[in-house]
Amino acid sequence: MDLSMPVSPSFAIASRSRQASLVWGSRRVTVGGGAPVRVQSMTNTDTVDVIGTAIQVKELAMAGSEMVRLTVNTHEAAKAVPLIRDQLDRMGIDVPLIGDFHYNGHRLLTEIPECAQALSKYRINPGNVGKGDKHDRQFAVMIEAAIRWDKAIRIGVNWGSLDQELMANLMDQNSRRIHPWDVKSVMYEALISSAISSATQAVELGMNPDQIILSCKVSGVQDLVSVYRELSKRCDYALHLGLTEAGMGTKGAVASATALAILLQDGIGDTIRVSLTPQPGESRTQEVVIASEILQALELRSFVPSVTACPGCGRTTSTTFQELTQQIEMFLRTQMPQWRTKYPGVEHLKVAVMGCIVNGPGESKQADIGISLPGTGEAPAAPVFIDGEKCMTLRGDSIAQEFQVIVENYVEKRFGIPLGNRV
Repeated sequence: MDLSMPVSPSFAIASRSRQASLVWGSRRVTVGGGAPVRVQSMTNTDTVDVIGTAIQVKELAMAGSEMVRLTVNTHEAAKAVPLIRDQLDRMGIDVPLIGDFHYNGHRLLTEIPECAQALSKYRINPGNVGKGDKHDRQFAVMIEAAIRWDKAIRIGVNWGSLDQELMANLMDQNSRRIHPWDVKSVMYEALISSAISSATQAVELGMNPDQIILSCKVSGVQDLVSVYRELSKRCDYALHLGLTEAGMGTKGAVASATALAILLQDGIGDTIRVSLTPQPGESRTQEVVIASEILQALELRSFVPSVTACPGCGRTTSTTFQELTQQIEMFLRTQMPQWRTKYPGVEHLKVAVMGCIVNGPGESKQADIGISLPGTGEAPAAPVFIDGEKCMTLRGDSIAQEFQVIVENYVEKRFGIPLGNRV
């Protein structure tokens, strides 16, 4: 065993893509080119419902979504977009909006220029812009609108709506090979070829290549990894990652986290979306929370203070530490919209809530602030550690409330802007 060299730490490779910009007013969100991996989401309200959609966009933005996509499928929806933008501006929400177009986007962008102006990016699916000669003409109309209004575009290919003419041509070519590929490999090639050829066509029409983002959405983890690894080799456009139709609940969350983590670790991907089917009554913001947690787990970004907590075992039959962990996590996440500006850097805070004496003190010392609760049969005392040092011991029925106050005071002391430096 060679102990002469240290174990190398693992880290995600940096993406080497072009940089696109989504702009609204003074807000500029960069994608790719060394920018942080961005989180985005999509509304599931009827876009025609101006107030309901604006409220959901606000909720998504407050949860951490840095751009929000809207369905723009009818003239009524297109006419609602500038009204939604106005409502958001009135609420002080400057998150850029993305228009999701299929089939009739060329008409909507042309006939309702206010919609084209209010959006910051257009999502174009090359499989749904027309067939035959109409495809090129209608695609060109959408690119011309992006050029005219200086907007970014995402050429988003989806294997559920592939260009059937392209797929047929590739299948014909494959049949003439001495050793034909399997059907899945042909489909991979169709996805990648559709995205890159559409981007090439857009550039030939005058589109700034820096303002082009590509995606090739599939619903299988290994399929997504295969497609994006090859796509990243063939182009340097910024890439949007996400499983399409990922599913509901733990299935959708686990599949998305698995696929995105593999690619992001390899330096592939510049903006992500976790496409969850919401469970009944579940907030749409859950997909934003999961996307943020994926990036934070990979140490690519920090969004909220992290809470380390043990899973519990036979030594911790009480639910006290579970309840305290839940309260602290909810408290920190609820405070973050205000804390981001009030306490710069607070997202890097590390908190530990441990359930017994075995690992409790050690984990608590490693955190910025931690508490080790008494396990079953242990003395009813909870030592609190701040910056690695034991500073006090809490006892009684109000440990949770007292610890929350300690956390608040620590945040104010460590991250608060001195009065003399406040603007």
